[in-house]
Amino acid sequence: MAPPLPPSGRRTLLGRLSLPERNYVADALRTETVGGVILLLAAVAALIWANTFGSTYESVSGFHFGPETLGLDLSVAHWAADGLLAVFFFVAGVELKRELVAGELRDPRAAALPVAAALCGMAVPAVVYTLTATAGGGSLAGWAVPTATDIAFALAVLAVIGTSLPSALRAFLLTLAVVDDLFAILIIAVFFTEDLDFLALGGAFAGLAVFYVLLRTGVRGWYIYLPLALVIWGLMYNSGVHATIAGVAMGLMLRCSRREGEAQSPGEHIEHLVRPLSAGVAVPLFALFSAGVTLKGDALAGVFTRPETLGVVLGLVIGKTVGIFGGTWLVTRFTKAQLNKDLAWADVFAVATLAGIGFTVSLLIGELAFTGDEDMINDVKAAVLIGSLIAAVLSGVLLKLRVRRYRTLYEAEELDADGSGVPDVYEQDDPEYHLRMAAIHEKKAAEHRRLAERAGAASSKPDSPA
Repeated sequence: MAPPLPPSGRRTLLGRLSLPERNYVADALRTETVGGVILLLAAVAALIWANTFGSTYESVSGFHFGPETLGLDLSVAHWAADGLLAVFFFVAGVELKRELVAGELRDPRAAALPVAAALCGMAVPAVVYTLTATAGGGSLAGWAVPTATDIAFALAVLAVIGTSLPSALRAFLLTLAVVDDLFAILIIAVFFTEDLDFLALGGAFAGLAVFYVLLRTGVRGWYIYLPLALVIWGLMYNSGVHATIAGVAMGLMLRCSRREGEAQSPGEHIEHLVRPLSAGVAVPLFALFSAGVTLKGDALAGVFTRPETLGVVLGLVIGKTVGIFGGTWLVTRFTKAQLNKDLAWADVFAVATLAGIGFTVSLLIGELAFTGDEDMINDVKAAVLIGSLIAAVLSGVLLKLRVRRYRTLYEAEELDADGSGVPDVYEQDDPEYHLRMAAIHEKKAAEHRRLAERAGAASSKPDSPA
């Protein structure tokens, strides 16, 4: 449901969410935050492992296993990137479907903000990279590396710095990341698909058609869908299209609208089951075998001297911030919308800076963009890590400057003085709420009167004889 129009006729951007949407966002972000902390630990472990026992890291990452006759004799690193990330993109597909049918993207007016912010937040980093690489005579192959936002890593930063963002800003960050993932998927599918095997691709599409028919006819049972999903994934991998696209496609097919009597739609239920696997296992394992950047010699210094790596850092830190902030401003400039009066443009700028943390998908695109050039891949990964670190520190400082304001708004959103289980801000139009609050105030007033009477009686008693 879109936010109501205020008396001025202008819609409010980043206004209070509906109660069901607030509860969904809180649950989703709780899982993503825990997964983000695990992701941070996995990234640190990868760096330590790669720079202390580099030979074992390379041998484990490069160890091959899988059925060769099916074209799936892959290294551990490839299984993590092509296999485990399919789970991550499956969850992204379900999130996108839910946003389209029940969330912020359902109403075109409400969708204008995250879509415009995400588009600008991907276009500007690509332009920044292109200009930097062109000016330095570098390769333009990595233009897409700084375009992605890692929501799990961003939320892990929030958890570490302890900032209580209001639900509207958290929802904006989550929806922005969902749209961002969609466009990242399109970039991977369109720009990083070369030799196509049309027979395998046709088989993958046939499998997806069967998957869709089974869903629509109400067939249930994980023992049916899991083997089918694996077949679809294998065919998609052998077709030449990145295998994670299969995960997105299957996620988008799930029904995410609730029917009468349903507490959760099938899509929400499956997402609730799979999200911990994605955030807590799939993405951290991908990070473990992708973030192992060798930082010896002049690797770090080289990040700021090579045009490709400098373009990645500037794209994440400057391009993301300017793009998302500019996209949000454009929505207010050219539509009937105004920023929530409880927030300031400094808050939008801080969240835009936080979105410059591009980790999971940026690492994946870096590997795809420079396939075969291991040195460049290592340097680009280092650039992604450094750019994400700079964005994390900068956003942490900016958010800390407003932490008191955020804490006040957050506490107001969570206040449940009448003990009904529903925050008071969502009950203000309910007559029964006002009756409960009147009873609470009367009880407190009566208690104060009793205390005052006791104090008066005590002071009026004659002094006892010495």
